[in-house]
Amino acid sequence: MRNILSEIKEIIKSGKKGALCIIVESRGSAPQKQGAKMLVLENGTIEGTIGGGALEMQVMKDAAEVIRSGKPVKNIYDLDKDLDMSCGGFTEVYIEPVVPELKLYIFGAGHIGTALAKLAPEFGFNVTLFDNRQLDIVDKIKANTDFIGNDYFNSIDKAVFDERTFIVIVTPKHSYDEEILSVCAKKPSAYIGMIGSKTKIAKVKNRLLDNNILTEKDLSRIDMPIGIKFNAVSPQEIALSILAKMIDVKNRQLF
Repeated sequence: MRNILSEIKEIIKSGKKGALCIIVESRGSAPQKQGAKMLVLENGTIEGTIGGGALEMQVMKDAAEVIRSGKPVKNIYDLDKDLDMSCGGFTEVYIEPVVPELKLYIFGAGHIGTALAKLAPEFGFNVTLFDNRQLDIVDKIKANTDFIGNDYFNSIDKAVFDERTFIVIVTPKHSYDEEILSVCAKKPSAYIGMIGSKTKIAKVKNRLLDNNILTEKDLSRIDMPIGIKFNAVSPQEIALSILAKMIDVKNRQLF
């Protein structure tokens, strides 16, 4: 069990995927009893066992589908009729996807950025704040939020982007926003949004298109002006509107 727990932690941190398979009920002469666990990794390797043989092979196939779909299942296997296992009996297996953590990269550690960094961890986001200023904000954000005070583009080069990465651009300067957007829009992500008025957004879009930096397709997936549209005024309210939009994307696209 220790190996399985360690592997699950590694999957969550590394960006890999897997599925945890647990025997929740066993009747008859099944090869393993209730509580047996097996972790199936995306590359087909396993940790632990639920008894080997035809049952394990079938559960591995079903786990691969769970990894693909991201949706848990609970299957009942008739060992004799379904799997031609002479031992007989029934085994019920719950298969749950194990997925990487949700990463939220916030560019700009001003009022809105720090407000969002406070809210987002409560909703499953692992937050990293980026700013090119050396700011004393440790007391303003949660302990599990990272702060990188460095050149934005050096930081982007070192960051890992994947299909579970959320990107929010709320820096103090329009020029920073546009430059960061032009780089991050080409990275894999689940969501990318940039703050700005309708006038600012229109000018940014035109420049990026006219200079062949981004395409219409690139721009179509960018949330700008950022967030759910309601009459948000304070930094905390704007942060809430951004968080609401990210939650909507998360629940529609990833779960």
